[in-house]
Amino acid sequence: MKTITKRIRTIVTILLIGLVAAMCTETIIPTESNEEINYDDTPYDLSIGYFSEPDFGDNALTVEGVKLGRMLFYDNVLSGDNTMNCASCHLQDNAFSDPEQFSIGIEGLPGGRQAMAIFNTAWHTNEFFWDGRAHLLRDQSLKPIEDALELNTTLELVVAKLETGNVYRDQFKRAFGTEDVTEERISLALEQFMNTIVSNQSKYDKWGSGEAQFTDSEERGRMLYFTEYDQFFPQFSGADCQHCHGGNNFADNDYMNNGLDAEANIEDIGRMEVTGEAMDKGKFKIPSLRNIELTAPYMHDGRFETLEEVVDHYDHGIAESPSLDPALRNTTSTGLRLTAQDKADLIAFLKTLTDETIATDERFSSPFDN
Repeated sequence: MKTITKRIRTIVTILLIGLVAAMCTETIIPTESNEEINYDDTPYDLSIGYFSEPDFGDNALTVEGVKLGRMLFYDNVLSGDNTMNCASCHLQDNAFSDPEQFSIGIEGLPGGRQAMAIFNTAWHTNEFFWDGRAHLLRDQSLKPIEDALELNTTLELVVAKLETGNVYRDQFKRAFGTEDVTEERISLALEQFMNTIVSNQSKYDKWGSGEAQFTDSEERGRMLYFTEYDQFFPQFSGADCQHCHGGNNFADNDYMNNGLDAEANIEDIGRMEVTGEAMDKGKFKIPSLRNIELTAPYMHDGRFETLEEVVDHYDHGIAESPSLDPALRNTTSTGLRLTAQDKADLIAFLKTLTDETIATDERFSSPFDN
């Protein structure tokens, strides 16, 4: 009896997988192909500009691996009901972030944090997600698939759906040498594609290479951005933004409590959820300020809708708590003392970090629209 029951369950599972695969809306999977499929390890030519050479470890970028990752990133097959994909919450128009405060998953339920932007991931050295719970980008890539608030399915079912036709089996062979579809290969392909989304064509970048000039307001904002706060000499004091948002990616690959809430009001414990360390309470991954004009709303909970609100927070809204960043704590007695013109100039500079090409670059767009 147990053997018969097991066989019935197996048959039902196969039928369900076939039914779900038939519902896939993004990829048309033919059943016949006369093309000879071969492994192709041609390296992908990544345009890094003046950025340092990234270390991809055991997952070097290849043309076919990136192509597979791009297909997966935009394919609804990764969701439980075949209605959503990675790009549903990471929109190219918004520098691969979500304009909604909290992304809505396939069950109509909101997530708990604002979707982080995806670009320049090859230069992240401090894990992924706001709390850093995913060590590598490949680890991050799989978690939304099984998250009940997001794509809400199982990796086993996704693998089964991808195996139903030869389009994906062929592409896995081109990328990895055999047509075997596995969870690991899905993650490696997604990691490869996301690592190609490089953003370094902003006005700031062109200013740095002598191809563009800043307005007076932008230049004054730049000076405020990179000048340290000075409590005792206000005339020489700046906004001190580079303290946490420095380097080529305007993020220092760390975690920080930036004073959003006082100790008693911290509901999302952030990094502490991963490390268990009390001094990590309320700390979150420091995001890049590149493309900040495109990635509203801001902060891990999307509480600020405008850059003006963000600047006001740092100017006079810092809340005290034990894990508050020391540099921010130094400003609480006086605030940054920014004038209305200071704020306008600072925001003008921040907008020079916008890379207009990221929203239109066809290399990052859906392959199913072409």
